[in-house]
Amino acid sequence: MAIQSILNAQNTAALMKLDRSAQPTPYEAQQSFGTYLKDAIQEVNDVQVKSDVMTKRLIMGEDVDLHNVMITAQKATIALNATMEIRNKVVEAYQEIIRMPV
Repeated sequence: MAIQSILNAQNTAALMKLDRSAQPTPYEAQQSFGTYLKDAIQEVNDVQVKSDVMTKRLIMGEDVDLHNVMITAQKATIALNATMEIRNKVVEAYQEIIRMPV
């Protein structure tokens, strides 16, 4: 039993070294987060544009189902509202951090 625990301890130490080397640098993490945020905002924009296109097609009298236009509009509204709520939470968190004594 003692031999197995020593081997497990060595394996754990080796795994910890691998985990540390796999962690991105702060710069890489910042770039990754920035890319993720940019992509998320682009997706919200794409949904908004699709909703506008569907609405214009309906107004122009093209062959488009009303229920599809309404579903697309609701998706756009939900995406925008969710984005605004996330923004509000981030601003609140930032303000809370600023209020912390150093």
